[in-house]
Amino acid sequence: MSDESQGRENENPQADAATKADEAANPSTEQELDPMQVLMAEVAELKDQRLRMAAEMENLRRRTAREIKDAKSYAISGFARDMLQVSDNLQRALAAVPEQAEAASDNGLKTLVEGVELTERAMLSTLERHGVRKLEPMGQKFDPNFHQAMYEVPNTDVPNNTVVDVVQPGYVIGDRMLRPAMVGVSKGGPKEAAQPESAQPDSDGPDPASGYDV
Repeated sequence: MSDESQGRENENPQADAATKADEAANPSTEQELDPMQVLMAEVAELKDQRLRMAAEMENLRRRTAREIKDAKSYAISGFARDMLQVSDNLQRALAAVPEQAEAASDNGLKTLVEGVELTERAMLSTLERHGVRKLEPMGQKFDPNFHQAMYEVPNTDVPNNTVVDVVQPGYVIGDRMLRPAMVGVSKGGPKEAAQPESAQPDSDGPDPASGYDV
């Protein structure tokens, strides 16, 4: 080896040492990957995609089933609300008949009253078969979710905010309000004592304060 070439090799010995150390620490990127590792990575990715798709399909199935159930349960809400107005008119017609006339020996009037009562009961029974239920809030604690307070009645014998009069009955369809009950509530009575935790109603069942007629 000539003196000139030997001199070039010895010009920067520190740089040559750093280059060799870097090559030892970082193998060549051109080295081929293990085919088995590549296949395992692809299988894991496909499995993850399959699990995600299955979860999305299950969520879609549940959401669709819930929407179908709601559509079946609440599709007649508008019709039921209109029929309740007819029921109110029938009740007004019955209330307009004097008690003396109803108890009289006039068979024609008596038959008419009985026919109106029968019609009203049949209509409410039909609505009930389609999920419409009547609220019976008398004596229950006032619940703004199901009741509409029309006036207050001073009464110290019952707890405050107790329903003591029903002006117009309320109705629900499924678990949704169809029409709130118009009520009168007590005022001036003692505050209702808080129930112990063990006596709280089951959250899965209807709230007794709502006055469901079950």
